[in-house]
Amino acid sequence: MTRTTVTRTINAGVELVFKTVSDIENFPKAVPDIVKIEFTSDIKSGVGARFRETRLMNGKESTTDLEVMEYVENDRIRMVADSHGTVWDSVFTVKSAGVKTELKLVMDAKAHKLLPRLMNPLLKGLFKKGVEKHMDAVKGFCENDG
Repeated sequence: MTRTTVTRTINAGVELVFKTVSDIENFPKAVPDIVKIEFTSDIKSGVGARFRETRLMNGKESTTDLEVMEYVENDRIRMVADSHGTVWDSVFTVKSAGVKTELKLVMDAKAHKLLPRLMNPLLKGLFKKGVEKHMDAVKGFCENDG
């Protein structure tokens, strides 16, 4: 398993930061690399919401199916995807830090096929850079546009 953890302190309230990372339909407003969201369930928010996310990665579109597995308003949201031989288990947590909010993302990559099992540890630095870019976009959105 490969774990990536990224934390950002955001000059915005917990409610806005949590809504930004948990509102699936509007998440592309905060993260420009996400170019399309399609729901694959009738549930659009909270546990059980399933959706297909298309994002640009290195200039190419990549599509991933995700499901919200855990949702505690203004605390945490957990989304899981099984893609390219790896289960990606991502948990966003928010915590008040005075007038600011600490946003943390812990992403576990659990490979269940041989090639990803070998490659994921080697690519951890790239994963982290992508997650940092994503978190910086959320921070910028919440502090400026949100």
